[in-house]
Amino acid sequence: MSSKKILALIGVGSTYFTKGIVDSVIKKGGAWELRMVDIDLTCLDIAMKLGQRMVEAEEAQVTITGSTQRRDVLAGADAVVTTIGVGGRRAWEQDVYIFRQFNIFQSTGDTYGAGGVSRSMRTIPRLLEIARDMEELCPDAVLVNFTNPMTPNVTALSEHTRIKTVGLCCGVTYYQHYLAQLIGVPYEQTWSKAVGVNHYTYITDFTYQGKNAWPLVRQAAERNSKLRQDMPHTWELFDAFDAFPCVGDGHICEFIPGFQGEKAYYGKTFGIDAGHSFEHYAASWDDVFEDMRAQAYGEKPLVKIEERSSNTFRDEDYFIDVVSALLDGERCECTVNLPNRGQAPGLPMGAVLEQTTLINGAGFHPLAYDSISPGILAHMNRIASVQTLIAEASVRCDRKMVVQALMAGLTTLRKAEAERMVDVILDTHRAWLPEYFD
Repeated sequence: MSSKKILALIGVGSTYFTKGIVDSVIKKGGAWELRMVDIDLTCLDIAMKLGQRMVEAEEAQVTITGSTQRRDVLAGADAVVTTIGVGGRRAWEQDVYIFRQFNIFQSTGDTYGAGGVSRSMRTIPRLLEIARDMEELCPDAVLVNFTNPMTPNVTALSEHTRIKTVGLCCGVTYYQHYLAQLIGVPYEQTWSKAVGVNHYTYITDFTYQGKNAWPLVRQAAERNSKLRQDMPHTWELFDAFDAFPCVGDGHICEFIPGFQGEKAYYGKTFGIDAGHSFEHYAASWDDVFEDMRAQAYGEKPLVKIEERSSNTFRDEDYFIDVVSALLDGERCECTVNLPNRGQAPGLPMGAVLEQTTLINGAGFHPLAYDSISPGILAHMNRIASVQTLIAEASVRCDRKMVVQALMAGLTTLRKAEAERMVDVILDTHRAWLPEYFD
């Protein structure tokens, strides 16, 4: 690195991202200034102490400062990272629990459908506030968003602010690794090209040593029947559309009407007995946070970088490659979330898509398609249009548009039920939705 780069990390109470981002910056090397922000002073203290322990253990050229006020840290930032969770983990859990009364069972509830709408309503107004502060204090900085629901968030930021925004998620690369492992070849000798929306993206091209690898994937799948037992709908879609959908049944099936009812997923119920119990899954993140706290305060040994499994593929690893490409002219190719500017014909212009993209000092260059198969277009046009509607409803804080989004997304077919769902959202999350009560 030629000079110190300044990164503002907003929402460092995240159990999923903060440690990994610090980890990736240290591994990259060079001089960095990390400015941490969280509205929860305890979370901020934990993140700063953990980060400082990591820096000292590696003798890295990284300085860490922090504040509960983002305006204290934005001036001069080269990049701003958003990992916020409005209402924290408890609000996320409610996005799953409150809709079970409507026979809607979700595996994650942070992307699409009922939970995704609820989370958008809380999150988008706060992201817009961050971006407007950036317009004043660091207008040339890139905003790197990890916060879900990714597609509506990046849509709102791209359409309603002047800040250059990109959304990052490791899902497609994770499944490129999965496919490489499935056919028994080195990941480095494979290549993929993908298009879709975050958490439901199709790998349309997959090659090994420059040759079409789909025949190898089909042969491997025929030899291993357990694959179809573990992710039955993923493999059904692959068979039907000749492209591999990411990122697993738990996310994909939240986009597809009909799977969320009790016993509706191959005789099982999401969040109950299909893949995992949501209650146990949610509790696991409290365990992760407790582990983070214990390491921060020296109650447990620090897990060093070299002790991390080499088979782990994370969003944070993307982050450092993307930032280095943008700030220092390095080159990387990965899947990111950006508006469609014509690179995906047949999909709505301006809709935020997750696509394989070349990134360098000149910016983002999504790999263009000459055409996309009609089946994929049919799926993605519906979903992308609904995500755009969710974003606009959340920007305007417009109750009627929220009802429209629930109906257009086929979360419910009835206006009366959509109205009741909005009532439940507002009753549950009133503290985080002040614009709806002004």
